[in-house]
Amino acid sequence: MPIIITIINWLLRLLDFYSIILIIYALMSWIPNLYETWFGRLIVKVSRPYLSLFENLPLQIWGLDFTILVALIVLQFVQRFIIIVFNGVFH
Repeated sequence: MPIIITIINWLLRLLDFYSIILIIYALMSWIPNLYETWFGRLIVKVSRPYLSLFENLPLQIWGLDFTILVALIVLQFVQRFIIIVFNGVFH
């Protein structure tokens, strides 16, 4: 059982880290030249596959794009779901 706890803890940390990457991606939109740096290309390469899942949803309202916000909320729900399932199975 300790190995499962370790795996779940790493998974939750990975989801936290990915949330930070998405926030960095959103902040980079304020300075578009950052997308052309090696760091910007890395952030785009890591974040775009997940964000592309939300492209077909109508998340652009009055010129504002809420795609990243919805993506972050979904990640938080996934984290909470993992915690609830883990607590329900092992406690």
